[in-house]
Amino acid sequence: MNKIRVLYITQEMEPYTDFSDIASYMKSLVLNTNKNSFELRILMPKYGIINERRHKLHEVVRLSGMNIIIDDDDFPLIIKVASLPDSRVQVYFLDNEEFFKKDTTFHDQEGNPLSDNDSRMIFFCKGAMETVKKFGWPPDIIHVTGWMSSMVPLFLKKAYNNDPVYERAKVIYTPVRGGFIGELSDQFRTKVLINDMEEGDLEDYLFDDTVQLDKGAINISDGILLHSTEGMDEILDYAEKTNKPIYIHNQDDDKLTGEIEFYKSILEEA
Repeated sequence: MNKIRVLYITQEMEPYTDFSDIASYMKSLVLNTNKNSFELRILMPKYGIINERRHKLHEVVRLSGMNIIIDDDDFPLIIKVASLPDSRVQVYFLDNEEFFKKDTTFHDQEGNPLSDNDSRMIFFCKGAMETVKKFGWPPDIIHVTGWMSSMVPLFLKKAYNNDPVYERAKVIYTPVRGGFIGELSDQFRTKVLINDMEEGDLEDYLFDDTVQLDKGAINISDGILLHSTEGMDEILDYAEKTNKPIYIHNQDDDKLTGEIEFYKSILEEA
């Protein structure tokens, strides 16, 4: 029997970041999934705050060198890798000098949201999709975490839906408390239409002519996984109305067996 392949595309994870409680959860989830003999790949942004020497990051030359086009501009994609402590699991970091050199995550030194957060998000999401193509590694489950990754369900269903690498993939979305930081630029709706996407492809993300990233990702995903319900009442209520499969993390389940069974149930519905 072939191992189930799980691709994690997450906006953060310990020990590399710790700016929300999703970071420790993602580390536990990855380690426990790995113990259940799944095949894993993990992708996350290489924020400027991540200490490359401490975490022993190094560039993967064979994967680097792609250019990610956003609104007719080319941005070089650099791929770095490190081994997650206490395991042999490798974490791949997507880097770019313009988007991720700042010694921060989503805010400037004065605490204001970075004006290019939406472009950084598009770069990361498209870069993740292209990196997995370069792996030549077709995932069964793509587990997407946080608004920084929220375009992945859209790209999977609308831009890469005919790509052989993604033809069997099911996507699960985990929203993070707090949602998107700042405001989307006026050009977002055109910038996000990568490859051959059309304006109507964004309809699942539009609410009263406003883009809502978490709700849009919920609309287009195959399942929703919440690591906590604290501060998530509105999102949980919306998710329940979609009638999508939902799993809420059991705080007493140290081995995260519920999440693993949820993955299997999503695949069984295929």
